[in-house]
Amino acid sequence: MPGFRPAIGLTLVYLALVVLIPLSALLLKSMQLSLDEYWAILSNHRVQASFRVSFGSALIAAAVAALFGFIIAWSLVRYTFPGKRLLDALIDLPFALPTAVAGIVLATIYEANGWVGKLVMDNFGIQIAYKPLGIVVALIFIGLPFVVRTIEPVLQELDTAMEEAAASLGATRLQAFIKVILPNILPAAITGFALAFARGVGEYGSVIFIAGNMPYISEIVPLLIITKLEQYEYAGATAIGMTMLILSFVLLLLINGLQWWVRRRSGQL
Repeated sequence: MPGFRPAIGLTLVYLALVVLIPLSALLLKSMQLSLDEYWAILSNHRVQASFRVSFGSALIAAAVAALFGFIIAWSLVRYTFPGKRLLDALIDLPFALPTAVAGIVLATIYEANGWVGKLVMDNFGIQIAYKPLGIVVALIFIGLPFVVRTIEPVLQELDTAMEEAAASLGATRLQAFIKVILPNILPAAITGFALAFARGVGEYGSVIFIAGNMPYISEIVPLLIITKLEQYEYAGATAIGMTMLILSFVLLLLINGLQWWVRRRSGQL
């Protein structure tokens, strides 16, 4: 095709400058550590606790965002109601809102004396802000638009005639959803889940204000890396960052493999 060489050249230059060179620098820096030093950093209980908090919260938040993101996308595509355009615009608010502002707003609302936080505390005895639950709430807020904007175009392109054909053959609404709709939107839902998870693992600004940042309880990996850099522990920050990169890559690879398998099973490949 015309223009292939300049297009692929610009692509490779972009990948080299933005992705490969920074990652190579991180890899070379981490290779300066011996295996014993590397393991000593990672085996620290505080480091392991921060990894559990970050990855566990990101997985839970991405799963919740995938569920509610599908419901929101379905409502926006299939129904007409007052305020639909406003709701559609508000979905993109986390994209434009600075993460620090989002964190402050969420912490104010969900703290024990906040509007939502007080209501939940008084009725259910559950504290949201300054706990791991607060991290999940912040990550749902950040990740929800990824799921909605990934599923919404697929639902718009889905031909309703297939559902009508299923109904004419005697399928119930539930059977039509499972057999017709779900196979078509599942790859997009997995993609949205992956995007929400990837964003949640590395999220910093919107989390630190609502997390409480208590070691072993609500301290996330990005905050621990910043802390070590401020203490001039560059080796520790490099080891943690490299491990976080490897774990994120493996999990995203597994998610992409699952997406490919779903597409193949549904006949989209």
